[in-house]
Amino acid sequence: MPFVAVNPSTEELIASYESMSDNGLDQALERASIAFAAWRTKELKDRAEMMTRAAELLEGEIPVAAELMTREMGKTFAAAKGEAAKCAMTMRYFAEHASLFLETEFIATSASRSGVLYEPTGPLLAIMPWNFPFWQVVRFAAPNLMAGNVVLLKHAPNVPGCALYLEDLFMRAGMPLGVFTNLFVELDQVSTLIADERVRGVTVTGSERAGRSVAELAGKSLKKCVLELGGSDPFIIASSADMERTVPLAVTARVQNNGQACIAAKRFIVVEDRSDEFLEKFVREMSAVPMGDPMDPSTVLGPLVSKTQLDILDAQVSSSIDAGADVRTGGTPRSGRGYFYPATVLTNVPAQSRAGCEELFGPVAVVRVAKDLDDAIDIANATPWGLAGSIWASDAREVEVALERLDVGMVFANAMVASMPELPFGGTKHSGFGRELSHQGMREFTNAKSFYVA
Repeated sequence: MPFVAVNPSTEELIASYESMSDNGLDQALERASIAFAAWRTKELKDRAEMMTRAAELLEGEIPVAAELMTREMGKTFAAAKGEAAKCAMTMRYFAEHASLFLETEFIATSASRSGVLYEPTGPLLAIMPWNFPFWQVVRFAAPNLMAGNVVLLKHAPNVPGCALYLEDLFMRAGMPLGVFTNLFVELDQVSTLIADERVRGVTVTGSERAGRSVAELAGKSLKKCVLELGGSDPFIIASSADMERTVPLAVTARVQNNGQACIAAKRFIVVEDRSDEFLEKFVREMSAVPMGDPMDPSTVLGPLVSKTQLDILDAQVSSSIDAGADVRTGGTPRSGRGYFYPATVLTNVPAQSRAGCEELFGPVAVVRVAKDLDDAIDIANATPWGLAGSIWASDAREVEVALERLDVGMVFANAMVASMPELPFGGTKHSGFGRELSHQGMREFTNAKSFYVA
């Protein structure tokens, strides 16, 4: 199957690319292996100069990069510009902080000198999704390239232009051939890649099913892997929440990236004594979310990425309504050209319905009412996923209770969940394991080599 980009707003074909042959893949692996031998020995300051140059190039091309993202996956042009800028900022961050994060740690023992060295491990396979076609790649690539590893990218097949742009960007920044390589490979070639001795680790951002498959293959080959999988993130509204601030951010947290974000708020759990107020305001503001052409500056909600994704979301909502869920706004796809689905609010959702127990990858909010904060946290934790969650409260005690008790990898208080280079990113339970970003993410694919000099 070729890699095909279709504009989700117009359903028009943008471009298609043929998959690599097995021979072409082997040649790419060999180039990456050769490139690693030289890249790992390059002075850190030289790698930093090239990473900074990549950031400068991207900053000068933000409108071009943003339009590419909007055309291939449908995110709003404003959001795409923000994504490109965030990528450039993250490149600069790791260029500036790599020396600190990779600094030799000296540990006092009976030796005259002992500690830990952080060394690169080799070519790494990155299996990346379509929803943040630049950011997902850069947040993995920037720290690992700075650490001295080289990257093999297997991007989602519907964003081939984004994959090619990033490969070209790093090469224009001065990185040698083989340091960052785009691979147009099929799923059946991924198992070959993971098993190949030249590949030293693998990371995947995607569905739970994809994560299980990659983890099994990596385990068979004794390869390190990092999994960033799905989530059904809770957005808890406590008794002391400031509704004037909370409700607009609740809307943004659900419809950001057209509702297609692993860390988007999906379950809105409001304590009983604030439920009527929250629902009234939340439904009113969700009903008013402007949907349309993602290139239009006034648009907040663009299309879903594909007809397949639209059909999945529609089936999840329809079957949940049949099971007894109430629709407060939205609930059906927009007719006409493009894969548009309106901002939707569901209440009284049965626990075993599809909306009650599956991740909804689109602008559909499920609202649950809890007796109190303890009950809200219990509801929040009653899921197989544990990526992130947020607590909205003015009372410091309510904030601390949520920070301590939410069973997730990331907790935000009075702020939308977000990824940033300074903090580790990742989840617990079925949301995966390992971390990206921060010094922890940078060290995930390094060899922590202990040394002891008697």
